[in-house]
Amino acid sequence: LICSTSEILTEKAAKSRIGSKMGSKAPVIAASVLLLVSVVVIITIAAVQINKKQIVPPGLKYGIVIDAGSSRTTVYVYSWPAEKENNTGVVKEAYKCNVTGPGISSYASNPPKAARSLEACMNETKKIIPVPLHKDSPVYLGATAGMRLLKLQNETAANAVLSSIEDYFKFLPFDFRSARIITEQEEGVFAWITANYFLDNFLEKNVWNAWVRRDGSETVGALDLGGASTQIAFIPKEPTEGLNSTVMVTLYGYQYEVYTHSFQCYGKNEIEKRFLAILVQTSLSVSMVDNPCYPRGYHVSFMMGNIFQSLCTESQRPEKYNPEQTVTFVGTGDPAVCKEKVSLVFNFPSCDRKENCSFDGVYQPSINGKFVAFAGFYYITEALNLTGKFPLDTFNSTVWSFCSQNWIKLQAILPNAEEKYIRSYCFAANYIYNLLVRGYKFDSETWPQISFQRNAGNNSITWSLGYMLNLTNMIPAEGQLIHLPMTVSVFVGLLFLFVALAILCLMFLIISVIRQY
Repeated sequence: LICSTSEILTEKAAKSRIGSKMGSKAPVIAASVLLLVSVVVIITIAAVQINKKQIVPPGLKYGIVIDAGSSRTTVYVYSWPAEKENNTGVVKEAYKCNVTGPGISSYASNPPKAARSLEACMNETKKIIPVPLHKDSPVYLGATAGMRLLKLQNETAANAVLSSIEDYFKFLPFDFRSARIITEQEEGVFAWITANYFLDNFLEKNVWNAWVRRDGSETVGALDLGGASTQIAFIPKEPTEGLNSTVMVTLYGYQYEVYTHSFQCYGKNEIEKRFLAILVQTSLSVSMVDNPCYPRGYHVSFMMGNIFQSLCTESQRPEKYNPEQTVTFVGTGDPAVCKEKVSLVFNFPSCDRKENCSFDGVYQPSINGKFVAFAGFYYITEALNLTGKFPLDTFNSTVWSFCSQNWIKLQAILPNAEEKYIRSYCFAANYIYNLLVRGYKFDSETWPQISFQRNAGNNSITWSLGYMLNLTNMIPAEGQLIHLPMTVSVFVGLLFLFVALAILCLMFLIISVIRQY
């Protein structure tokens, strides 16, 4: 019995030693397996990340130009391939937003409101441009004639308006570059760039779908009409003589010498104020004034301040000027008298006996080639049911017929137009005639070379695209991008996890071996 008991105890002790050995080896085995798995995973993710990378084109870049005009502000979003053509981006309009309210110059007495007026459009812009590209998308605000006039009248107020906009953009995710008043020459030449860009006079796609410069292509002149100024720009046939009348432009590796001039106070809104001021000056009655350009059966009253408060009409104020005094304009609908009176807003005699002179003594070389007329030019001719190209005789007969209509008939012809536009179309049409024919010297032969149009394709013709196109010369092109299977953060995270696990397993195995000896 004693021997039997002894054998049983001996057998249990042996099994216990075997179990103890097996138990002590289990962690070692598990650590070895984890170490092996970690090494395999580290090698796998490194191999995938290195060998499966893809080289992709850099994609699109975005730029924002805010056209702060005299009567309204418009936000344009432009995009172009990051791989540029001859240092100039192939730009297209990606989005357009009309800001609610008047131009920013109207906020002289409340500058912060100018910045707040942009908020709705900028919120939409955030949705158009991909979030990762917000910080790399430059923003430029260009203010035109309205702000130029405000600066001349009240420079402190003009600076305050621009400063409020700069402060506003500090809190937006975009790369804000500048808010400034662009020069008259810049406005003219950028409009010229836009017009020619959309007509493919700089680039076209060849049979291999690559952008190349058109062989033998000719540029067109640009005629722009805003609320406070109007511009003409074209490449003269002969070398120019006027000092500071031309601008050198480099696009897609080629240089262009462009004649351009901007006429301040000759925009649609300001020129009409000047016309009304002339009617007041020449009227026998200050309170009741005949207006041959307003239709028969129509009358409207303004306070004197609405007409003479502008810097453009300041010199025309009556001796006993009272901004609160009311003056009523009565339409007489006389086409002949309207045409004659409108010519008085121009100083044509200053160009008598002078060659290459438009009006107000301004030098202008002879017009050359085709032209595109947009902005205000288009809207006025559209109201006359004339767009595209048409003969000068057709324009004249249409204007005469339009100006002969009474107020009720014009309302029926233009049922969707606002009153302030309907009453002014006759004046505006006669203004266009005097500007283009007597001023710029278009005639019956060259007039059909003008195309009155609003858009080119789905793109707006405006100076802002030319501005963006020119500015892309200063934005560096990007090289190709490397697209990896995993993002850098995921790759580093996984690598760190499994390297740490492998190190822990290796340390455990080393300690286990040391304990055995």
